[in-house]
Amino acid sequence: MVAIVASFMAILDSFVVSIALPAIGRELGGGLPIQQWVVDAYLLTLGALILAAGSLSDHFGRARVLQWGLAGFAATSVLCGAAWTAEVLVISRGLQGVAGALLVPSSLALIVNHFSDSAQGAAIGKWSAWTSAAAIVAPLIGGVSVDLLSWRVIFFINVLPAAAIWPVLAKLRSSDAAPDPASSIDVTGALLAVGALGGPVYALIEQGTAGWASPQVWLPLAAGIVCLILFLVHESRTASPILPLGMFTVRNFGWGNVATAAIYGGFSLGFFALGIYIQQIGGMKATTAGFALLPSTVILMVSASFFGRLAGKHGPRWFMACGPALCAVGFLLTLTVGTPLSYWTQVLPGQLVFGLGLAMTVAPLTTAILGAVPQDQAGVGSAVNNAVSRIAGLVCIAFAGFIIGPVLTTEGLHRALIATAALLLLGAAASAVGIRNPVRQQQA
Repeated sequence: MVAIVASFMAILDSFVVSIALPAIGRELGGGLPIQQWVVDAYLLTLGALILAAGSLSDHFGRARVLQWGLAGFAATSVLCGAAWTAEVLVISRGLQGVAGALLVPSSLALIVNHFSDSAQGAAIGKWSAWTSAAAIVAPLIGGVSVDLLSWRVIFFINVLPAAAIWPVLAKLRSSDAAPDPASSIDVTGALLAVGALGGPVYALIEQGTAGWASPQVWLPLAAGIVCLILFLVHESRTASPILPLGMFTVRNFGWGNVATAAIYGGFSLGFFALGIYIQQIGGMKATTAGFALLPSTVILMVSASFFGRLAGKHGPRWFMACGPALCAVGFLLTLTVGTPLSYWTQVLPGQLVFGLGLAMTVAPLTTAILGAVPQDQAGVGSAVNNAVSRIAGLVCIAFAGFIIGPVLTTEGLHRALIATAALLLLGAAASAVGIRNPVRQQQA
């Protein structure tokens, strides 16, 4: 429960704000640049700091770091909701991303530490269902809040789940292992990781408005690349690395992250294009559009634990191969979308197929990756996987304009759906070729 609520809050706030941007702009002003940074300030700090947060989780303990993140997230959410100027909101969103980075890797590592075998698969299945659902139900929550109450509600509401799980989380502190006095935090590696992730993320965000030739874009990109090179050199030499590079020599961890990049990049691109299309061209209101994408969420929440349990028992390989392929079929079925829009015949069938494929994918994928690393590195393993999925989403959305065109049309949507299906099939192929079922699971 603690892991699900903490992760749900962090991931929900990555997406829920988008639907509230028009209302925020009307009240606080600032135009499109401020609206963009209300979203991107959170994503930038979250993506840049998540590796460092994973290392902190492994060193200080899962529950303790979760407490830090939860307290910080509740406080910064209140600051966001009370923001009196657009600039204060942007700064508050950046601080909220810092706290959010502490939530996700620690929560998943908590599950890995407390469950094993098929029980771990089932628990990760429930975690995957709820956290993946956060991204999909965010437009619905945001739309209802804006239409019926105020955009500020989407921030203030975070205080309630934080308060609800705090007493339970406090009891889990006793399960944290004491920090090893001989170990140390790789501060240099953490700073280089922030630069290596933050520089390219910032460049991808800004290139849409400034263009690739702008120093505002290529300087952070170049700095990020330099930091990445220095980071890899440093991590290969330091005694206590923030990212043990040997993790990538573990087959399931390395190939699992390749699959993650393709799969989650596809998810981000597909829902980005489809979500805009059904509102701008299909004529749906924000709340209606949120309801339109709910069927896949329902299927995911109902069946993800079942597939997680099966993956824990039989191994994740073929679930990871078949699930993304089925998701690709779902997006290809959506190629029937056109004007006038018919939700029941053009959108719903693809959403149903996609939902089943999604349920087959998320828990086995997480199980395969985290099952391949030692428990004492579960925080870093989770952080790497989360960083890969978020950066993949940012990259694919940054390149959406090249695929869709300057203005979203039905033809542009179809190109995006085909590109999404291609990425998902690439993820399926990477899983089939690279993932191996653990021997203990085969014997079970």
